[in-house]
Amino acid sequence: MPLSISLNIHREHSRFLSEYQPTPTERRTSLPVSHPTASFWLNSSPDANPLATQGSTGLLTSDADVVIIGSGITGVFAAYHLAKSFQDERSSKKIVVLEARDFCSGATGRNGGHLTEHLIFWFDPGVPTATALRECELEHHTVSNVARLVRQHPDWADDIDYVEGSRFVLFFSPEEEQDGRQRFEAARAAGLDLSEVKWFTCGEMMQTHSINYPAIRLPARNLWPLKLVTKVFELASSCSGSNITLHTHTPATKVVQNGRGWTVHTPRGAIKTAYVIHATNGYAGHLLPGLTGPEGVIPVRGQVVATRASQLVAARESYAGNHGFEYWFPRPIKERGELPLIILGGGRETQGQFETYQTDDAHLNDKVGAVLRKFLPSLSPEIFERGKQPEMEWTGIMGFTQSGAPFVGPVLERNSRQSAVLNGQYICAGYTGHGMPRAYACAEAVAGMIVADMRSERWQQPSWLPDNYLTYNRT
Repeated sequence: MPLSISLNIHREHSRFLSEYQPTPTERRTSLPVSHPTASFWLNSSPDANPLATQGSTGLLTSDADVVIIGSGITGVFAAYHLAKSFQDERSSKKIVVLEARDFCSGATGRNGGHLTEHLIFWFDPGVPTATALRECELEHHTVSNVARLVRQHPDWADDIDYVEGSRFVLFFSPEEEQDGRQRFEAARAAGLDLSEVKWFTCGEMMQTHSINYPAIRLPARNLWPLKLVTKVFELASSCSGSNITLHTHTPATKVVQNGRGWTVHTPRGAIKTAYVIHATNGYAGHLLPGLTGPEGVIPVRGQVVATRASQLVAARESYAGNHGFEYWFPRPIKERGELPLIILGGGRETQGQFETYQTDDAHLNDKVGAVLRKFLPSLSPEIFERGKQPEMEWTGIMGFTQSGAPFVGPVLERNSRQSAVLNGQYICAGYTGHGMPRAYACAEAVAGMIVADMRSERWQQPSWLPDNYLTYNRT
């Protein structure tokens, strides 16, 4: 049975991101829509999101030192890094986190659940080796620090379903395998540690995984993203020296300058602050219209299903293929006799516009859904039953950039020099579907910029932060 997906389309996808000129309607980035699709992470159990509506009623905080817009992994790690930095301050700092809907209900609450470093796949022929090495260093910084937090808090691992294991990247065509081998050789020539990377032939994969495609195995992790972010928010809130307030169902509708700094307007009132962090990812263009269009952050709708396998599979292995367009892993089994639930994302490459310039996660794309339903049975018919319906299906909005690099740093006015910085406003957005292994580090960088400014100190760029992430280095 042939695969249900479109192959070798990644170059066309890259060209589309750079060259497609969106219509005026597509350029207008909306706020997150009401009544989004129900995701496994947010809605599969009644207690999954204890902070869902926190701070949505009562008085709105009217004054803060820092307002963070967005309560996903970036916004909450920004709050964590700020809180850690403020622990030794003599006067408490007020941090407000705003969320348009339920807590963590954007991309972090709707993604595929992977926390995996790209490693060799940063070594694209068009990327300077030094930049690729920095990308690897940044991801390792993120993943190792998340692992450190899990080790430091013994209850976290079980509570967030944290799994350390392997990812098999499958090659569905000779062209894809050749590309992978070229990247592997480039990474090895650059001195990257590849001791945990191993190649597998079709025969080996068929014998061990019932998959008739060659693959490469990398170290990998997966988890319940919402539960990680909930733990981090609670940890940040417990830090001395900070007063963190969460207001859900409180969308930021505009940010305007005042004598002190900025006023963040919401339907419930306004908050005055010296600093604003835009941790809004695919929705960044709503408050920052200069970041709409192909040169900014492009909202892209992803689609994910939770589907049950018909037999047991390796518990600590995750998978990706088709240049990363498809990705999946089995959830940990909690009960004896339970068959694994597979979280599978992808399919948007089969659609003409790749689901770009979409901010509506209240609806599914039926054509993408049909592709996802057929994919695993066509790949492993012994393990996945043809025609079986998923137990849950949902969409979420990612933020893509044409270069793949997120925007990290002070907000700049479009077509301006560094002097036109909107002083006190910062952004951390545009992860191009790869935010989980980058958000901790990017949020740390932006939090560090704010703390340095508060203390009238010069911010020092971390050695692991690529130059091309910084907003003032973007052309």
